[in-house]
Amino acid sequence: MTITTKLLIGLFIGFTALCSAQIETSIYKRKLSNVNDEWHKLTLPNAVFGKVNTDFSDLRIYGITAKNDTIEAPYLLRIFSEEIIHKPIHFEIINKTKGENGYYYTFQVDAEDTINQIMLNFDNLNFDWKINLEGSQNQKEWFTILEDYRILSIKNETTNYKFTTLNFPKAKYRFFRLLVKHSEQPKLQSVQLYKHDISEGSYINHHIKTIETIENKKLKTTSVNLELEQTVALSELNIDVSNTFDYYRPLKIEYKNDSINTEKGWKYYYQTIYNGTLNSLEANRFKIPNTIAKHFKITITNGDNQPLNINGVSAKGYKLELIGRFTETADYMLVYGNPKATKPSYDINKFEQKVPKNLKTLEIGAEEVIVKREQEKVKPLFENSYWLWGIIGLVILILGGFTLRMLKKS
Repeated sequence: MTITTKLLIGLFIGFTALCSAQIETSIYKRKLSNVNDEWHKLTLPNAVFGKVNTDFSDLRIYGITAKNDTIEAPYLLRIFSEEIIHKPIHFEIINKTKGENGYYYTFQVDAEDTINQIMLNFDNLNFDWKINLEGSQNQKEWFTILEDYRILSIKNETTNYKFTTLNFPKAKYRFFRLLVKHSEQPKLQSVQLYKHDISEGSYINHHIKTIETIENKKLKTTSVNLELEQTVALSELNIDVSNTFDYYRPLKIEYKNDSINTEKGWKYYYQTIYNGTLNSLEANRFKIPNTIAKHFKITITNGDNQPLNINGVSAKGYKLELIGRFTETADYMLVYGNPKATKPSYDINKFEQKVPKNLKTLEIGAEEVIVKREQEKVKPLFENSYWLWGIIGLVILILGGFTLRMLKKS
């Protein structure tokens, strides 16, 4: 047997031992059934989220072979979020004029370009204007795209909010004409034209168990405390406000990430994941970073305004899927629950485009607690105490004999 062969065998044995050790450092496992192809997919059950690390670093797929060897199957974690394409469109401002109805700005774009979004940036700090947007191929016949579209900016001690983005159905014209209906000339600093496409993500709706609304007159805030049925991965909150008047309120979204039991009861700690504005112009749908939690808190700053009527809140998260590659016959399991685990690094993450399209879904078994092997206790050298006392007596006799011999010589 060559040195290289011995080294490879040693590395294999070491890797197998490492996999076995990592299984035992985890807490939970679920059996994976019907593994009969090289590639499979599986959807994580909601019950898993309350026991995995927030970055999914402890997820592993292990297999036990017929020779009782432990192997690790690589996987891809797919989050089915929206895919956003934000393509800037080249254009020129060819005209700026004032008319009876306000101020006009004309843009010329390339003939082949389609747009559906215009972002306006004004130096004006506080305004509330109506605009019209029209399109034309020859600047003689104009077609209405937007009419009395509202844009505004509010900046004061409590609010810093702008809504100056025009969204409309895809339009393909050589010329676009913008009318700002205002008596004083707007300070238009910049304009961007875009083709803005969003592919819908795949969501899972999560049931909210309890909603508690608290008005704090001293702080002039409204707090909405949410408790979900179980810990899940959340990525979007929708707030239903019944008021019909205009409103612009600073908003903060937090999740409960820790708690401590004190003499006065439980004290909870929250971490902020989103700051924005609850307003009457846009849909109050708030995208948040994918967050694993059960309790959330929404804080609305009312200032001197009357509190808003919150009809309800809905919550949903992106669908999560594992795609695993299985190259050996084994009894496979999904393992998780190791708080000290680090994210694995697999080659297949760099070749995601080569994953087959149509994959069979694996059946995931019930959750089991991983039983840890008991470490063998080190037995004492002498289990009987008489042996120990006998050795001590023998040592004393030997030392005494040496001492007497030294005394006689002296």
